[in-house]
Amino acid sequence: METITSTTPTTSVISSQDLLAHWQGHRGLTRRVIEAFPEKELFEFSIGGMRTFYKMVQELLMLAAPGVKQIADGTVPQLSEELYQANSKEELLSLWDAQTTAMDQDWGLIPDQKFQETILAFGAYEGSVISTVLYYIDNEIHHRGQGYVYLRALGVTPPNFYER
Repeated sequence: METITSTTPTTSVISSQDLLAHWQGHRGLTRRVIEAFPEKELFEFSIGGMRTFYKMVQELLMLAAPGVKQIADGTVPQLSEELYQANSKEELLSLWDAQTTAMDQDWGLIPDQKFQETILAFGAYEGSVISTVLYYIDNEIHHRGQGYVYLRALGVTPPNFYER
């Protein structure tokens, strides 16, 4: 049996706007996880040598909006969690909300064909734009899952994962 392969996509499974809405649904859920944390534990609690949830959120902030901006306009961002400092949960949520707005604005500048192009994310990680975006989403889900474990260990019921 002959296998037919194509390197040129002929159909789209999901539109770029639907992909952004999907990601923003995840971001909204992650925001609710941040809100669920007691203030002190957000910055201090960890299990088994893992980072605090605050440190994990810093990583998410480092990747999401700067990564989308790079895709939109080619600006190669600095890969540093230290650029996203907060001294309170309120400040962290403000950073999160500002990034959400920035992502929406920059996303609108990305033409659909761009998702098939190759990118060197943060000047270091080569892949297609779509695989890079999917990594950013997967990374957020992974760290949010760690946040769920922390919340359960603290006796806090996390938000329902399916309510995005």
